[in-house]
Amino acid sequence: MTDQNRVAEGWLKLGTTLSHAARPTPDERGCYVNPPVTRGSTVVFPSLDAMQRQGAARYDHESIYGAMGSPIQHELEKAIATVEGGTDCQIVSSGLAACTLPLLAFLSAGDHCLFSDSVYGPTRRFAENMLRRFGVEISYFPPMADEKELETFITPNTRVIFTESPGSHTFEVQDIPMLARVAHSNGAKLFVDNTWGFGIFAPFAHGADLSIQALTKYPAGHSDVIAGAITVADRKTWEQLRDTAIQTGQVAGPDDCWLTLRGLRTMGVRLAQQARSALDLAIWLQEQPEVAQVLHPALPGCPGHDLWARDFTGAGCLFGVVLEPRYTGQDMERMINSLHLFGIGASWGGYESLVLPTTGGIQRAFPSPMGQACAFRLQIGLEQTTDLMADLKQAFTQLRSA
Repeated sequence: MTDQNRVAEGWLKLGTTLSHAARPTPDERGCYVNPPVTRGSTVVFPSLDAMQRQGAARYDHESIYGAMGSPIQHELEKAIATVEGGTDCQIVSSGLAACTLPLLAFLSAGDHCLFSDSVYGPTRRFAENMLRRFGVEISYFPPMADEKELETFITPNTRVIFTESPGSHTFEVQDIPMLARVAHSNGAKLFVDNTWGFGIFAPFAHGADLSIQALTKYPAGHSDVIAGAITVADRKTWEQLRDTAIQTGQVAGPDDCWLTLRGLRTMGVRLAQQARSALDLAIWLQEQPEVAQVLHPALPGCPGHDLWARDFTGAGCLFGVVLEPRYTGQDMERMINSLHLFGIGASWGGYESLVLPTTGGIQRAFPSPMGQACAFRLQIGLEQTTDLMADLKQAFTQLRSA
């Protein structure tokens, strides 16, 4: 199978799962295809005994109180857990909340957390500004470290290794089974920000203890929802995570959950098309004289490409572009401002194409594959590939004009 076909294959295989997960079961009276939105805060019970029994079901995706989740949130949790191959899922208010909640749940003062250097910037800020203040030790490892090198970053108090693979700015694909092996042999848990790989990378089959998703991206898919998810695959981890979610008041609104569940139904076909378009554009960009490197995991030149080929069933619609060193930041700004079909925006995974400069906005402890050259990332939407290509082509003329 060629990479052009392979990037879409995993998405298309999700079609049956996405169409049938967390669907109402019809009875003799029938039912609607989609579960309804239930809005509410207080849940009332016929007796104190019934209330107490329901309160004991806080780990079982049951309605107890609005701040502990609504019926539609619980249905979305079932669907996300099914896609991820996990047992339980906690929906939270944002992708960033999905990154920070498990860190609060599993780290204490005096513990050490080891982060991939390619981790999502706001997660890094939380670690530096909040976790350090709470007495948690923080350090970083090179995303492409091998097992021997990774072991040198482990300390006796390492409790969590936190990685994002591929990184959403620099796109290094990491060896998750190796990271899991190192974490578990040292008594630590492996957390994986699987936002780019949601649906095409099976985190628990590769050794992760906890998987994080920004549902804002692929599942919601229409740039109108902020939500996140944390999925686990064992009961003890679930209970500790769920207790922390309740104690910190982490919940998502029922309307956002309903919109996300609706968007999830079409995620497979949307992302299959977007993945094909993204790879076609990435291949084309490699041939342009203005471009020094394209950072797309399905391309052999991207760090960790072999790991992508081994572990992923498809590819996402987000990738990076590094310009030739002769171009300045002003040149790149002029080029980006001249684009017509690419919005300038920070998110990704929706139906529309976006561009975002990555130069100067990324904090690293180790060298980045972008080097010192000017770079930007592209989110590829559902527009015609030829139209996007033409837009980039005319923008390159602005790049060249002094």
